[in-house]
Amino acid sequence: MPNLRISEAAGLLGVSDDTVRRWIDNGRLTSTTLENGRKAIDGKELAAFAQRLTESSEPGVTVAASARNRMRGIVTRVVKDGVMAQVEMQAGPFRVVSLMSREAADELGLEAGSVAVASIKSTNVVVEIPEA
Repeated sequence: MPNLRISEAAGLLGVSDDTVRRWIDNGRLTSTTLENGRKAIDGKELAAFAQRLTESSEPGVTVAASARNRMRGIVTRVVKDGVMAQVEMQAGPFRVVSLMSREAADELGLEAGSVAVASIKSTNVVVEIPEA
């Protein structure tokens, strides 16, 4: 199994290099030291860690839902017309675009800078805001 550099692991998980280093320092993620003195993460270890991340709930995130693919991110743009709204989010390395009613976007208070969760099921994206 390949060893992945911290920057590679961070890119795959959609987090910063510093976050991966903190997880290693806190014992949440195991690393090995390569011959050149740099830290690396075993591919199987990273895959198992990524799976654990998706199974654990974060504070302020809906605990139960029928959609299995949930990505927490930040709203980058909201375009509204009389009836509809287009909401764009950045969730890690992923750009997510959702079309919803203007009323729904207004009720959620969605605007650039809002933290939201995109729940993706089939061809539909449902955008939710986390509990405070």
